[in-house]
Amino acid sequence: MRCPYCKHHDSKVLDTSHDSHGGIRRRRECLKCRQRFSSYERPILATPLLIKQDGAREEFDREKLARGIRISCAKRPVSAADIERMIGQVETQLQKLGKAEVSSRIVGDLVMATLKETDQIAYIRYAIVYLGLDDLQSIRTEIDQLLED
Repeated sequence: MRCPYCKHHDSKVLDTSHDSHGGIRRRRECLKCRQRFSSYERPILATPLLIKQDGAREEFDREKLARGIRISCAKRPVSAADIERMIGQVETQLQKLGKAEVSSRIVGDLVMATLKETDQIAYIRYAIVYLGLDDLQSIRTEIDQLLED
């Protein structure tokens, strides 16, 4: 690990801890300048290609997913940590499928499920775009179904 202060290549690990997402946090000390710093390691698992409705295939884009969730949660009491948790949940569930390609509908359904648990207004905002709810009756139907649950 390269030291962020002096760019020296050698450091020693002082402490190692694991988090709930499978990541590893290491506290390090540079052998040259003696500065201490932390590094974070997490496994990189392959995410499947997404098959769009028109048949086109595209790479899973974590930032695109984050933008969609942030827009639906705008001006709602949803913390940045909650948004990151939702993004992580969707990405993890996609990786657990173990498939090379999945329909983009699966991603949308996973987002809908996490938003439904987190904030119902954000869920409705996302549903309007994702489900193509283009009139008040269809939005009302979705709200009524949400209230029944």
